[in-house]
Amino acid sequence: RVRGRDRLHVTILTTRKARRMRTSMSGTELRIWIRIRGRQLDGWKFRRQQPIGLYFVDFYCPAARLIVEIDGPTHGFDRQWAYDLRRQAWLEAEGYCVIRIGTAAIDEDVLTVVATIRATLREREELGFARKPLRRLRRHLPINGEELGVPETS
Repeated sequence: RVRGRDRLHVTILTTRKARRMRTSMSGTELRIWIRIRGRQLDGWKFRRQQPIGLYFVDFYCPAARLIVEIDGPTHGFDRQWAYDLRRQAWLEAEGYCVIRIGTAAIDEDVLTVVATIRATLREREELGFARKPLRRLRRHLPINGEELGVPETS
């Protein structure tokens, strides 16, 4: 258990490692990230290379407690496979939903993979495990000096 100044030191190291990991994403991870970042996926917010406990996860949606893991070629080895299983078991015991996607599936059809993530988000929302994503109101810019109103909802 980490206490006091040691906790701050661990937090600083974790933050640095997460930042470094974000700048060195694989091409496959990037193909998913450009489709889910910035609330592009039905308004759901995702984070990349998010530290959770002692682990870093590839993509994380806090509102749905959904983790998306990209499994590359190294995940097929026994040692890495055992580590992934322990990690996934711990994350699921903490209440997270983990979906694993192989790089081959992304290379084959990235849109099907994004549809799978979308379906999982909807399922978690329907089961009550997710909060509905916040919808941001778009600011309407004035045209020729006239203000545009935000449409009223009933």
